[in-house]
Amino acid sequence: MEYVYAALLLHAAGKEITEENIKAVLQAAGVEVDEARVKALVAALEGVNIDEVIGRAAMPVAVAAAPAAAPAAEAPAEKAPAKEEEKEEEKEEEVLAGLGALFG
Repeated sequence: MEYVYAALLLHAAGKEITEENIKAVLQAAGVEVDEARVKALVAALEGVNIDEVIGRAAMPVAVAAAPAAAPAAEAPAEKAPAKEEEKEEEKEEEVLAGLGALFG
């Protein structure tokens, strides 16, 4: 988990996520660095838009809060977009499942 936190810290600071930078963050935190995990993390994050992934991860929370504000009766015409939302949610879950592999 520390490895992912290090990557997120680097991202938030606007620094490049490299093996050297992740090692530096982990060493500064007093974590014993596993070279293989660092390499795997950097490889897994290559080409990933972290802001987009974070936005997708936060979306289910916002979607879960929305039904509480919605009126109790829904029009039948609104049921068709629900299938599209389910497909989008499945795609998001697939992305998040792939990121879950980073947590060991």
